[in-house]
Amino acid sequence: MIESIINRVSCGRLEAPAPSKEHLDLMFKAALRAPDHKGLKPWEYIVFEGEEALSRFGEYLLQASLKDNPDLDEAKQEKIKNKPHRAPMVVVAVAKANNNPKVPHVEEILSAGAGVQNLILGAYDLGYGAYWRTGSLAFNDHMKQPLSLDFEDTIIGFIYLGTPSVELKSKPVPEVDDFVRWG
Repeated sequence: MIESIINRVSCGRLEAPAPSKEHLDLMFKAALRAPDHKGLKPWEYIVFEGEEALSRFGEYLLQASLKDNPDLDEAKQEKIKNKPHRAPMVVVAVAKANNNPKVPHVEEILSAGAGVQNLILGAYDLGYGAYWRTGSLAFNDHMKQPLSLDFEDTIIGFIYLGTPSVELKSKPVPEVDDFVRWG
């Protein structure tokens, strides 16, 4: 597993097939093992797979964009609507706000982020490609209502999953001493 962690790369060029139900379950089991202060389980994953679901998610993106900018031209509207179709599956990763007085929401966000990393590592280990996207729509509060999220919840990203359509290129492994110092 350590080699998968060291050698993992993002892949923005994805095609079918998406992870199977069996593989997706394994990936979510890995995600649900993220560190979790007070055992609050502050995670929610919303899966969009298939033409109809991806189109519905694209419509959510478009409507949220139009609420912020009603003057979007047709070309930009089409581009926004088609974003989910970059992969056969998109998972919206959410940090749920449990409002626990001993656990600030930032810790729930960090936990959800660790869960996404586990999900991505699981995808890579099983031979799938993954790309964690954010951008302005991940932080757009108008996305919460169509996804049935509470206002305090935080979308931490859109995880695009599928089979790489290009050969994954390895990246140089950073030198540990460039980022670690002993106190």
